[in-house]
Parts: sequence; C-alpha cells; structure tokens
Amino acid sequence: MSFTVAIVGRPNVGKSTLFNRLAGKRLALVDDQPGLTRDRRDADVTIEGCPMTLVDTAGLESGDEGLTARMRMQTEAAIEQADIVLFIVDARVGVTPADEIFADLVRKHGKSVVLAANKAEGRAAEPGFYEAYSLGLGEPLAISAEHGLGIGDVTEAIAELYRKAREEAANDAAPEEGEPDEEGVYPLRIAIAGRPNVGKSTLVNALLGEERMITGPEAGITRDAIASEIVWGTRRLRVFDTAGLRRKARIEARAEILSVGDTLRAIKFAEVVVLLLDAEQPFEKQDLQIADLVAQEGRALVIAVNKWDLVTEKQARLAELREMCGRLLPQVKGVSLVTLSAKSGKGVDRLMDAVLAADEVWNRRLPTAKLNDWLASMVDAHPPPAVGGRRLKIRYMTQANARPPTFVAFCSQPKALPDSYVRYLVNGLREAFDLPGVPIRFNLRKGQNPYAKARS
Repeated sequence: MSFTVAIVGRPNVGKSTLFNRLAGKRLALVDDQPGLTRDRRDADVTIEGCPMTLVDTAGLESGDEGLTARMRMQTEAAIEQADIVLFIVDARVGVTPADEIFADLVRKHGKSVVLAANKAEGRAAEPGFYEAYSLGLGEPLAISAEHGLGIGDVTEAIAELYRKAREEAANDAAPEEGEPDEEGVYPLRIAIAGRPNVGKSTLVNALLGEERMITGPEAGITRDAIASEIVWGTRRLRVFDTAGLRRKARIEARAEILSVGDTLRAIKFAEVVVLLLDAEQPFEKQDLQIADLVAQEGRALVIAVNKWDLVTEKQARLAELREMCGRLLPQVKGVSLVTLSAKSGKGVDRLMDAVLAADEVWNRRLPTAKLNDWLASMVDAHPPPAVGGRRLKIRYMTQANARPPTFVAFCSQPKALPDSYVRYLVNGLREAFDLPGVPIRFNLRKGQNPYAKARS
C-alpha cells in the first residue's frame, strides 16, 4: 500500500510551491492569487530513498456551503488518507486563528505531522516562525519553498517518519488501539507493568470483574501483553496485562526474551502506565528502572502498591513509601502513589481515579501568555547566571506539544544555561501549573534568524 504525505494549510501559504519543489518538477499551478488549487493533485516521489505519494491540497478555509465546503471536504479526505501531514504556515504573517482551527483538525485525526514555517527568509519572518510553536504540532522547520532553503530539513523529517512507520508495521509493534466510539474517541490505553509476581494479572482481573487472566504464585505466568477493554464510569479503557520485567542478567529463555519485548512495546504505546509494586519489597532497583523507562518514553505514570492488606503499620509505612518515592523518582515529581489489594479489590477505585487524573495532566495545554507571565516572574525572582560577563537572557517560551507536556524556551546562549537552572524552571512549571507525575520536556533554542549565515 502506498505511503502518502498530504501538504495542507491555509490558502496562499506556499503549498503548491513546496509540492513542486519536493516533486522536482512544475506539476501544480503557482500564483500569488489565493485559492488557485481546488482539487487534490498526486505525485509519486522518492524522498531520501523512500518511495511515497505526495498530495497537494486546496487551501483550508472555513465555510459550510458551496465550493469552499467541497474543497474543504477534499482536503479533510486527504488528511484522513495520509500517513504524514505536512502542515504549512506563513512565517511572514504568523499564526492566524484559521491556522489554529486547522491545527486542531490535524491533531484530531492523530496523524504524524511535519510543521513547516514557509517564507522564512529574512528577519521579518522571525516572529511568525516562533509563533508556530504555539500550534502544538512539534518543532517547526524554517523553510523557503520558493528559494529552496530548509528543504533538506523537511525531506529528512519525512524520511525519518517513513522509516519509523515501516519499522513499526514490519514488527507489528503497536498494540491495537481498539475501535473509536460514535464520537470518534479511542479507548485510553493503560499498561500494567512491574516485576514478576507483584500481582499484575490479579489487578487486571479485579478491573474486569472476572478471572480473565491466569494467576498463581509462580512467577512469569504471563508472557504476552494481553489487551482487555472495559468501561470505567463513562470512559472506555484498553488495559494491557504485561509480562514481569526482570533484570537483563536473569533473562535466559527465548520465550522470556520475547515476552520482555512485548512488554516494552506495550509501555511505549500506552498513554498511562501503572507501575505495580509489592508492598513488602517496594522500590527495588528494577522498579526504579521501569519507572525511568516510562519517563524516557514520555508516558504518564501512576505507582500502585499492591498487597497492602498484608501491611500492619499502614500510616507509618505509607509515609515511608511517599518519602522514598519523592527521593528516588525526582524525574516524575508528584507522581500519584496509591495503595491497594488487587486480590480483594480494595483501593482499585482510587487507582483508576489517579489514572484518569494522570491522563488529564499528560494531555494538558497551557496558554502562551500565561507561560510567559510565569517565566518573567521566575526570571525576576532568580535571574539566570552571567557567562563571560554577560547575563543569559530567556526571552520567550511556548508549549510545543502535549502527551507529554513539552515546552520550548528561547535563550541567548542555550548551551551555557546550567542544568540546575533548567531544573529550577521545570520544578516551577510543575508547581505553578499543577503538572504532577508526568515527564516534562523542556527544550532550549537560540532565538536567531536561521538564515543569517545564508545572507552573509
């Protein structure tokens, strides 16, 4: 089946010019007149050695009647059928309300996105280029389709997504998402992970309300990442019971090697991971490594302490567990810690409340204006250090993405800003905007014209 890249954006942002540039020939009509393209135009191309179909689309415009509506339907159909969406904005104009509307449309379809800020040559385009971060479609690429600037970055990004998609398809890696409901909402994917014999299958049975998974005192009974769908309240969930993860040195049999790979894929494609601990042996080295893996993958995390019915001094033990959690897992500061007994079902309700809350934080988006007001107050309270006699300046920040919350700040000397100051900002973000228990991505960029060297 052909791999498809759809070029979308408002009228007159340069979609057809970029289409011709990537296709290597003049196939689409190009003019300053907006709305010249009305029908979808396809071209079979090879980008960085990757064969694919490139689709030029009509400019996305609002409107529910006549030709405009039919053009929009064609573009939406192209987005639906595409494997990658190449979303174009005009860096000279900046982000418009229409761009924000159509960015929401692209996100709704859940496609891989390459965001390009076109017409980025010259200093006049700098503000618009930085505004593109606010669309929440990832890091924008500064390009000029007319002059061929930055096209290599676009082809590299497309090729990387192509290879990733092909690898996942070949390995059959991604656990199934399940079918969307009538409103197009997919079930929330939850992976239950932990060391062997901590009660993962027993917990899944408690959630399902039936003995669906085989359980027993023997470690390693579960081998496959088994998915089960349930409805919790009004929310559909797809819960993955996974094989226990042991230290690498103890993994010998091929069946266990395959089981570990299945578990790692379940974690990678989950939205929330429940790390199940044994109340009598919590926070062992393998537990911490699993938690760190979850944070590196950018998943939301909830820690559940099982076999709580066996604990005698519960209050003292709970205080001890919370102190250990905060000390040993600073990368997910504020993560929810829930005690339960999977065997009796006690505490499962509180666990699921914590899971849904973690998912809400993981998906949260913050207004750019509030972020920059907060940044100004943080810098005033504790200014960045001076380097070489010149104080570092952090001018602006925005949220580039959610799932997990990802922020970009523009600094005069990003490489010189100490890690301690970045931690100061990340901890401040958690506290000010209530972002407990999820990994936060905080990236620094140098605020300069990417084509300054090209003009000199």
